[in-house]
Amino acid sequence: MSNIIKEITPLTQNDCFTIFSRVKQDFDFPLHFHEEFELNLILNAPGAKRIVGDNIEEITDMELVLVGPNLSHVWTTHNCKSEEITEVTIQWHKDLFDDKMLRRNQLSFIRKMFERSVRGILFPRETIERVYKRILDINQLQGFDSVLELMSILHDLSTSKSMRILSDATFNNDQVLNYNSRRIDKAFEFMNANFDKSITLKDLAKLVNMAEISFSRFIKKRTGNTFIDSLNEIRLGHATRMLIETTHSVAEISYNCGFNNISNFNRLFKKKKHCTPKEFRENFSGTRVFI
Repeated sequence: MSNIIKEITPLTQNDCFTIFSRVKQDFDFPLHFHEEFELNLILNAPGAKRIVGDNIEEITDMELVLVGPNLSHVWTTHNCKSEEITEVTIQWHKDLFDDKMLRRNQLSFIRKMFERSVRGILFPRETIERVYKRILDINQLQGFDSVLELMSILHDLSTSKSMRILSDATFNNDQVLNYNSRRIDKAFEFMNANFDKSITLKDLAKLVNMAEISFSRFIKKRTGNTFIDSLNEIRLGHATRMLIETTHSVAEISYNCGFNNISNFNRLFKKKKHCTPKEFRENFSGTRVFI
């Protein structure tokens, strides 16, 4: 798993989802995983290669895949000759739809689909033909209407009779983590709300009524990350969004996201994103909308 990177998405806790649309000539993002659900629509890219978990396949001219949290995935150019590949990616937090809500009768199909998505789901062509225009147009809607449309699309996908599971049941994803802890949730809520301020291990330990050394071990065991790594990932997620949405300088963004040392910010950003903040902004193309 050492060659698989963890993507830090620019979603914040106040967002429902983000949709990223672009037309491009090739695929250049590395094999990666993230904690969010992802619905990926790809048009006009026959011959490209898809890797989801341990499944590797060449795709056709119309592709729609749902990737569950922490499942490694990537698309590569491979044998694709198209110069106008359309890719639309929708990402949403894994807790956007509360588990209790998903257990209601009318949402049972969506719940089952989400459960299967931890191995990746490929939807059949007839299903894609029914929904792809709605996916392309979802960012034309406003606010709550777009959230309702996403739910409607997910419901229609969940009733598809020929969806195919991609990754083998025995595939071992070491990155799958289940926090299942109110203390961890409380700590992450605090870090998300105060990412631009100074936050110490002592602050969080006090917040959850634990000794510092105990909480340090606790967060590492439950999340796989140290306290400082978790905080940096949250800050880098906000920084990524600012690079996309604002014209602030890299130095301003660094400071506004709680990094008091711009050299450290640049180093961490490049380590996680495999490019500098300046390169990320310059190379960013397409349209990203946050709902």
